[in-house]
Amino acid sequence: MSARLSSIEVRPITGSIGAEIGGVDISQDLSVATIAEIRRALLDHLVIFLRDQEITPAQQLAFVSHFGEPDTYPFVKGLADYPQITPILKLPDETVNFGGIWHSDTVYLPEPPMATVLYAKQLPPTGGDTLFANQYLAYESLSVPFRNILDGLTAINSAAKGSAAQTRSNRVADAGTGLAAVVLEAAHPVVRTHPETGRKALYVNTGHTVRFKGMTEAESAPILDFLYRHQIKPEFCCRFTWRPASIAFWDNRCAQHYPVNDYHGHTRLLHRITLKGDKPY
Repeated sequence: MSARLSSIEVRPITGSIGAEIGGVDISQDLSVATIAEIRRALLDHLVIFLRDQEITPAQQLAFVSHFGEPDTYPFVKGLADYPQITPILKLPDETVNFGGIWHSDTVYLPEPPMATVLYAKQLPPTGGDTLFANQYLAYESLSVPFRNILDGLTAINSAAKGSAAQTRSNRVADAGTGLAAVVLEAAHPVVRTHPETGRKALYVNTGHTVRFKGMTEAESAPILDFLYRHQIKPEFCCRFTWRPASIAFWDNRCAQHYPVNDYHGHTRLLHRITLKGDKPY
């Protein structure tokens, strides 16, 4: 069922996460009311999708800037004229895709991004979908005693965790910023409270979380391994099939994502912008 607001149409795509937004051309000036409606849809559905948006890098940056302050990615250079836009690229001869693991973006930073916006520039003929998972539901579906345990834990997140570091190796090699050898690490609550909705969300991920604060990796592993499996259950997820000029815009504070790597031999290029966030609590 779609919901008609004053200027946009919001069409949920699953019962748990994701909605397509219609009635918006982001190449044009948007009213304050329309921006507010888009933000409301993002908060309600965690990830929103817009189709057929023929835009320039400047227009992508202008649109995203309505919702926060664009940031730069620490490991890979952005576009020459737009350093806040990071090319998310996989070439035909490559077998590893950028970010190709379930994760929340750059949680190894003290203040991880509040949101990420991807814009499709070049796509394979098939494949290359992106999955998203609702971390509110991942937390709320756990038993109360287990939630009480997690509420008191802090997670150590590292950029050097091998599963994630490998996925950016090709881009670091050809467009690195020089920080690849630097170990970025941050401690965040295992369960964070969303600063706008007040809801609690599970905030660990297999791409970057290495252990619980005060525990060894071996001691942490049984609980973390369970959480990694639990937080991506199909009933928490949606799958987005890209088309040229599509946009995905997700709330990094309560949603994880996973780019599917099933298009070897083809080029896939998207332009990514992240928005600065705050310290999780």
